[in-house]
Amino acid sequence: MRPQTHRPADAGRRARRPAPQTTAPHHDPRPARGQPPGPGPARFPARPDHDRRPLVRRHHLPPTGEGRLYLATVIDIASRRVVGWATADHLRTELVAEALQSACRRRRPAGSVIFHSDRGCQYTSREFTFLAGELGVRLSVGRTGRCWDNALAESFFATLKSELFGDRPWPSRAAAHTAVFEWIEGWYNLHRLHSSLGYRSPAGYEAGLVA
Repeated sequence: MRPQTHRPADAGRRARRPAPQTTAPHHDPRPARGQPPGPGPARFPARPDHDRRPLVRRHHLPPTGEGRLYLATVIDIASRRVVGWATADHLRTELVAEALQSACRRRRPAGSVIFHSDRGCQYTSREFTFLAGELGVRLSVGRTGRCWDNALAESFFATLKSELFGDRPWPSRAAAHTAVFEWIEGWYNLHRLHSSLGYRSPAGYEAGLVA
């Protein structure tokens, strides 16, 4: 008979790396009143003659030599174009606010618009709700536990990671920011083909709307 040996309860288990923090501790996290979960992305008219639907997402990029860099985007669901984006070394409300302001500067929407996001505290904070009101933007948030509400944003970041970053580190946040700028503005918006757009780029799809 073989002697019994004691095996620790956690033997053979791989240690998990701690996930990066995706909520911001240094702002008012209290949700604004009157902001129920939305049914999904809603309309964001980029031009008076064509409706747009924006989707917003914040995401951590691969580590740089100076630490984490976070990216927030505003994506036009109709054309898949990134109409606004911002990067920062934090996940406070200022990051997503800058992305929204960038989108509104580029494409001042006409009439009432709705801005859809997940239920992150940055998007439900009082500061962001106030900014949206100042910009004339109504807020819509996804349902808890319904990850497919943000499927397009998840797909965008998966593409960004595979085509630009992979697993390689970047020497600095500035280098990563520049790479993101060149990829979004010089490649993705202008030339990246999408099967859902009939194998056209976001810019090509939008050009067809006014042709």
